[in-house]
Amino acid sequence: MSATQHPAPLARQALAEFVGTAGLLCAVIGSGIMGERLAGGNVALALLANTLATVFALYVLIETLGPVSGAHFNPVVTLVLMSDRGIAQDRRPLSAIVFIASQLAGAVAGAWLAHAMFGLDLLQLSGKLRDGPAQWLAEGVATAGLVFVIRRAPSGKAAALVACYIGAAYWFTASTSFANPAAVLGRLLSDSFAGIAPASAPGFVLAQCVGAWAGSQLARRLAPVSS
Repeated sequence: MSATQHPAPLARQALAEFVGTAGLLCAVIGSGIMGERLAGGNVALALLANTLATVFALYVLIETLGPVSGAHFNPVVTLVLMSDRGIAQDRRPLSAIVFIASQLAGAVAGAWLAHAMFGLDLLQLSGKLRDGPAQWLAEGVATAGLVFVIRRAPSGKAAALVACYIGAAYWFTASTSFANPAAVLGRLLSDSFAGIAPASAPGFVLAQCVGAWAGSQLARRLAPVSS
């Protein structure tokens, strides 16, 4: 954002965060449902379809909504970016609360929209357990990498780099890279390919918070030295 531009009103930013998070979760869950239906039991093929749809949707959402709200779509990203002293206008606690509330509401709406499009019950809870130290470590790594990429991405390249990183992390992490507490909420409300059981959610969210802190610290330590 240039010095002559003014940030969008908070209500407009909140709407962008709601729409973006809803779109992201709809893409994640919807493509998981479609991929599983068409893959004929081939889990790798279903995951590939899920990955590609998520990557494409994430890139589009960041490019189109980034100029409005910054395209966080993720509570830990909001907390990291709003704690940055270089973003003074976004440091108000009210802004963080509104952003996070919008993201969580968007995640729920996105899950319900995906269910509606595939003729499924709107209200569901996932039965897919994703537990254990390996899964938690994977979520910490996934989130640390995401925050690092966001903090270190060159100007104008964040959308492509974030989408590429998430696509890669779907495959190199044991958890398939949720890296987002809002995504955990939306996916625990879907008993589908992309789901996560409510009992598994706290461990994922805690790991994501730790990973976000680690990624932010690493980005700060590797920032270019000012001359």
